[in-house]
Amino acid sequence: MRVKEIQDRPSATTSENWLRVVLVVAVLLALLAPATAHADTMFIALAKTIDEVLNNIRNWIMGILAGLATVFLSIGGVRFLVGGNDPGEVEKAKSAFRSAAWGYGLAALAPLVVEILKGIVGA
Repeated sequence: MRVKEIQDRPSATTSENWLRVVLVVAVLLALLAPATAHADTMFIALAKTIDEVLNNIRNWIMGILAGLATVFLSIGGVRFLVGGNDPGEVEKAKSAFRSAAWGYGLAALAPLVVEILKGIVGA
């Protein structure tokens, strides 16, 4: 009965045989490939001093806050224009304007925060 089961099984197609050959060759090549050499890692700092690092932090903070404030200002303007006479939409627009004002205010204060950090660090 076993011989009958084996004979009834469909034979592999040519594409399946090629796939098997390719997989076997790929595995053998991966196993026989030489190990890769590791070079010494050298880290190059872009900022030479702590002062430069803190100035970069300040610039990032100011950019992110000003960008978010601009987004809130845009959202508030669109809500104000689209809202028309709906008091709920006008209130949401005013809230977005207040958020934009806070964002611009914090962006303006970012240099002060960095100066305080410089004082703490001693740079």
